[in-house]
Amino acid sequence: MNFGRRCARPPPCADDLCRQHGSTLAHGLRYGHVRFGYRGRNVAKTPIWQWSAVDTAAAIKKGKVSSEEVVRAHVDRMHQANPQINAVVVDLSKEAIKAAKAADKALAKGRDVGPLHGVPVTIKINIDVEGQANSNGVVAFKDNIAPGDSPVTSNLKKAGAIILGLTNTPEFSMRGFTDNPLHGLTLNPWDPAVTCGGSSGGAGASIAMGIGTIGHGNDIGGSLRWPAQCNGIATIKPTQGRIPAFNPSATAERPLMAQFMSSQGPMAREIRDVRLGLEVMAQRDPRDPWWVPAPLKGPKLKGPIKVALAKIPADMDTDRGVIALVRKAADHLSDAGYNVTEVEVPDLGGVWQLWCNLIMTELAVLQEAQMRATTGADFQKTLDGFLALSTKLDQTGYMKAISDRSRHIRNWMTFLEDYPLVLTPTTVKRTPETNADLGGDKRVKELFHNDLRFISSINVLGLPAAVVPVGLNKGLPVGVQIIGSRYREDLCLDAAAAVEKKAGILVKQLWERG
Repeated sequence: MNFGRRCARPPPCADDLCRQHGSTLAHGLRYGHVRFGYRGRNVAKTPIWQWSAVDTAAAIKKGKVSSEEVVRAHVDRMHQANPQINAVVVDLSKEAIKAAKAADKALAKGRDVGPLHGVPVTIKINIDVEGQANSNGVVAFKDNIAPGDSPVTSNLKKAGAIILGLTNTPEFSMRGFTDNPLHGLTLNPWDPAVTCGGSSGGAGASIAMGIGTIGHGNDIGGSLRWPAQCNGIATIKPTQGRIPAFNPSATAERPLMAQFMSSQGPMAREIRDVRLGLEVMAQRDPRDPWWVPAPLKGPKLKGPIKVALAKIPADMDTDRGVIALVRKAADHLSDAGYNVTEVEVPDLGGVWQLWCNLIMTELAVLQEAQMRATTGADFQKTLDGFLALSTKLDQTGYMKAISDRSRHIRNWMTFLEDYPLVLTPTTVKRTPETNADLGGDKRVKELFHNDLRFISSINVLGLPAAVVPVGLNKGLPVGVQIIGSRYREDLCLDAAAAVEKKAGILVKQLWERG
């Protein structure tokens, strides 16, 4: 690295790291003029905010760049890009820069550092960050200050990550579209006319725009995978019990099936960053009684690994272009040595209806009154649509449904013995318009029973499922879902990486558009 070469960008310089124009390290790194390589990778002339989490962590540890320089580059990117999309709704840049300085001091003193030391990330505004309001998108909770960190927040901090800000979510994180009366609408960076997804829509949009390297999200019916699809990024919904969850600010426990169906997880632009985020988030926390100390890497399977390309149910209305890209992903896996066969998966419709009935019964009994009292008309309209899709179960029906869940899990686990991976669409239709779920009960049914059936079903089963982009359909991203057996996130991510190797990092096309 040439520390003496002056930056090619002319003055005046707005970068307060470059206090005298010509102090080339900070200024040149920010504008992509400095060259260096590590771990065999060359990031020459690439702006810092476009680097992967893996490369960023390596550069900081090797002293090629400071955490402060990295964080300031991401802060600059956030202040430039976020007003266009409204993804980060709580700006923690001042705290982030302070934390970055502390991270640099720790490294300079030779202290042991974590795998994300000095690396900027974002956190969804529905988990606790000590001292910040966990509003969950609800006006009534705007002053719900967290007395401590959630396990995910704690694990990220222990790994050395630096929180840039909190990302947007719909009210109670219970819509597939990210809008709320407290923080407003989050836009899709590819096209503001279509949705960024939800409920982790703020996380998905911010990562696609280069704000942070890894975004935290969570998923009870597709809320990691759906925004990943909409924004052209990657994610994994882990096995239930893989990543610990708890909010110190919570005044009551969540209903039992909601606990079993919900997962925390990482969102990123590249699969290797998803893998790193999973490793960090999955560390033990005693506050979650359902956390499981399962290894992150399971036994190697004898190849070629069989992949079930899921047949599309006859009652589904599909988009030809979307399905063509799903088949393209199947070809990518075949080219990578996987044995792909098109087969019918076990009772997709029944599994989806069980998910809907269980979650909506618990909501109606334990949560609906509070939701009605604290939310706006848009949320309640969507809630009406969800309730219309479900059967409210009585005590006997609820107990039978929980029992039936075991049967469905057993059927899928047996199926996954024959086909260790299942490739499905994330959605069978093109990304819909902003707030499409406000179109009434019929539209809600089209979106969630037809379009997103393949992803919501997996929550009731508690299985891991990755999403990886495969290409563009009429200018909008399309991702595919790869499902594995319990605690085999490694197999899902290996297959997703094989697709990514062929398809490329999709958001680079977004950045090239400017």
